Amino acid sequence: MPAQLHRIGRSFAPLLTAARAQNKGRDCRGLTVASVTGQSRAVIILAISTDPATGEFPTSRVRTRAEAEAYVASVCFKHGPPRLLGVELEWTVHHRSDPGRALDAATLIAALGPHAPRSLVPDSPQQPLPNGSVLTVEPGGQVEISSLPTTSLRSLLSVVAADADYLHRLLDRAGLALGDSGTDPYRHPNRILRVPRYQAMETAFDRIGLDGRLMMCSTAGVQVCLDAGEPDRIAARWNALHALGPVMIAAFANSPRLFGEETGWASTRTRVLLDTDPPRTRPGPTKGDPVSGWARRMLDMAVVCRRREGEDWSAPSGLSFAEWIHGGLPEPPTREDLDYHLTTVFPPVRAHGYLEVRYLDAQSGTDWMLPTAALAALFGDESIVDKVAVMAAPAAGRWVHAARFGLADPVLARCARDIFDLACRLLGGTGDGLSDRLAEHVARRLS
Repeated sequence: MPAQLHRIGRSFAPLLTAARAQNKGRDCRGLTVASVTGQSRAVIILAISTDPATGEFPTSRVRTRAEAEAYVASVCFKHGPPRLLGVELEWTVHHRSDPGRALDAATLIAALGPHAPRSLVPDSPQQPLPNGSVLTVEPGGQVEISSLPTTSLRSLLSVVAADADYLHRLLDRAGLALGDSGTDPYRHPNRILRVPRYQAMETAFDRIGLDGRLMMCSTAGVQVCLDAGEPDRIAARWNALHALGPVMIAAFANSPRLFGEETGWASTRTRVLLDTDPPRTRPGPTKGDPVSGWARRMLDMAVVCRRREGEDWSAPSGLSFAEWIHGGLPEPPTREDLDYHLTTVFPPVRAHGYLEVRYLDAQSGTDWMLPTAALAALFGDESIVDKVAVMAAPAAGRWVHAARFGLADPVLARCARDIFDLACRLLGGTGDGLSDRLAEHVARRLS
């Protein structure tokens, strides 16, 4: 049966017959993706046979790098008008009477009851929270709730606030409390999830230093999820989110302590993430086409865990996914292996079908609403996105300055004044006080 063309975006290119000879006659096709200039360029797909009934890729061996890159581009950047919003909230968890006391899995399991994820309780019903948010647990016992996507900022904030309050009360009944910062300010990292994924990641990160354990077990963040946008706007949205990143980190830096001491960093969490595994956790380049650039980065990224039978999911040190395709391991990778590999990268902005903004520290109380609302406002209209990119340009790349100094950095402070003034004006018509709260928050940070 002839291979069918799998779309990236909405455009096709002619059959690229030159690839046939290179690949011993296997069926190869070309397709186009939007570049930074809005023009098209050919991408070769090698021997991808899709199910004619569903149009989906089969679960089968990934045979070439070009095939893998095309697949990554297709699943990591879903095209369409920016409509949907989502948010994921993480918190460290502490004993209310002694926040420095170590947390154990049994205590957390008892507290979460039927909401406990299967990473903690393999046969758990894993019931969602009352308003639909899904609860998961991070390696160090941090809890995370992930909203369902919605088109309404007001609805998103209301639903997630209700589920966060429910979780707070659930833990309170067990004598536990949610943390209020982006790092655990009291305890050393202690992994309570004993699953092969995190053991393999810990092994890989330990070769680099302590920061991997800190990232997995001692940090918590706010993750805002935005649509990638139309094909000709993906690059603009991607680049604006990256340019804005240092300003957002500085304005919402909330992790100055670790191990009971001041670290000297406004956002210790950002410092930890940047140094955990730089090729995996630092921002990538914003020059050129982000779609093809992301696909190349994912193939060049080292594999940190390889799913298989048994408890040992470790991978050879430094083996990239591209090298795996080309025979680096006895068993060739499948599409499922590639899907899983994509979940093991943690840069400030991650392409996940949508754009997952990961650079925000966890906030105290309901202050998570402020960066969520600001990003929703600034990326809800494409003309505003372009303004944001210009306004944030002087701050672009100042990730370390933002983590170290927050808005005490004069370049970041100047950009923040203008950007958050714009965000407040955009939020002024919502009638829920968010604009005033955001303005007050930024003013305090700038004072």
